Amino acid sequence: MSKSFERYQRRKLISSYFSVILSIALVLFLLGVLGLLVLNTKKLADHFKEEITVSVFLKDSAKEVEIGQLQKSLVLSEYTKSAVFVSKDEAAEEHSAEIGEDFLEFLGYNPLKNSIDINLNADFVNTAQVDSIAQSIASQSFVEEVSFDRPTLDLLTRNVKRLGLGILIASALFTLIAVLLINSSIRLSIYSKRFIIKTMQMVGATKSFIRKPFIWTNIKLGMIGAILALLGLAGMLFYLNQNFPQLGLLQDMVQLGLVFAGVFAAGVLISLASTYFATQRFLNLRTDDLYY
Repeated sequence: MSKSFERYQRRKLISSYFSVILSIALVLFLLGVLGLLVLNTKKLADHFKEEITVSVFLKDSAKEVEIGQLQKSLVLSEYTKSAVFVSKDEAAEEHSAEIGEDFLEFLGYNPLKNSIDINLNADFVNTAQVDSIAQSIASQSFVEEVSFDRPTLDLLTRNVKRLGLGILIASALFTLIAVLLINSSIRLSIYSKRFIIKTMQMVGATKSFIRKPFIWTNIKLGMIGAILALLGLAGMLFYLNQNFPQLGLLQDMVQLGLVFAGVFAAGVLISLASTYFATQRFLNLRTDDLYY
């Protein structure tokens, strides 16, 4: 009978530990994802900014030397990330591939223009600066037109700051929620041992003596949960880097190290604080109050 009761108690204890570890791991994983998002907000915004293309359409009368000089000056400009010459024939091939038919056969001639496609550095991608750059390039006598997707640029310019602020607010709220959830899981775990705590106190054990094993146990659980969360984050980063290498999520190892260290530290510190206050609460309760 006693062995059966011991097995039951052991299963109950393992189940309690497992639920605490799982809740800590899930909450810390989501907290880590949010931390990565906060630190990479600018990088993500810069990536989308640099995807906007400014197309410089050239007149048919433009000389090869003039085109080469313009392209070279654009490449050397501080605002340029890349400047690629696209001939009218290449443009026709790309357009035909997009629409699924050869429009040249229908028209009998190629209406497209030679062009230079420019991708700007993210710091110069805002409506005012792009307008200024476009006007400067358009002043060349052999340039017919400079165009870019103004609605997308306006939308991106307006929303980048809002996005950053929104992510910061969401981070603060989610950090608070993470603390509350982990604290709740640990308090429930300690609640089931409230009679043991009070019994130890009644036989003369000091508060620090009673707290110590609970704190060390839950710190270990917090560390295990943090390790599981970090493994999940590492897997997610590996997957994203394999499928979206242009985001460069693994380039800044110092930044990643700080996020991983922060997640691990959060698991330990939240577990420590939650256990301390939970045990303190039951230590201060009267015996009669333990039943409510």
